[in-house]
Amino acid sequence: MNFFDLYLKQEISTGVLLLVVFLSRTIVSKIVRRYAKTSQIIERRTNLVIKYINILINILALITLILIWGVQAKDIFITLSSVATVIGVAMFAQWSILSNITSGIILFFSFPFKIGDIIVIHDKDFLEEGEIEDIGAFHVTLRSKEGEVIIYPNNLFFQKGISIMKKPSTNDNEFTD
Repeated sequence: MNFFDLYLKQEISTGVLLLVVFLSRTIVSKIVRRYAKTSQIIERRTNLVIKYINILINILALITLILIWGVQAKDIFITLSSVATVIGVAMFAQWSILSNITSGIILFFSFPFKIGDIIVIHDKDFLEEGEIEDIGAFHVTLRSKEGEVIIYPNNLFFQKGISIMKKPSTNDNEFTD
């Protein structure tokens, strides 16, 4: 017995599945475009919706194809849950990094303090006072009166109260209120 005779049922099912995927993608695309045309929705948004629907159809087809070829459903769910866990952890780490970078850009361009300002951070029981030495992509560097370097993640500046104590004057040795 050769491969084609042994797996004839799976081969026919795969062919039917591919035909259904092709037809459903074509029909859905036409329906979405017709709806967008009557609703006067921007074409860029229409293409994005079609893209997401096609991705969903492809994922469902892949899962169906795996089931057709004999992989157990419980093995698929174990794999999917493992992949979802890894993606969830990666997205959390990515969120934190993106949050700090975005906060750094906002702090750099449009927040009421700048490098050289003396600020107080109201962090529950601790008041941190220092002069801003640097506003980086991920954190702000402060130097306290005692010379201690304090590093604060950028996104915490949007969660804590900040007081600007003194701003530098034109003379570098004097501060104004």
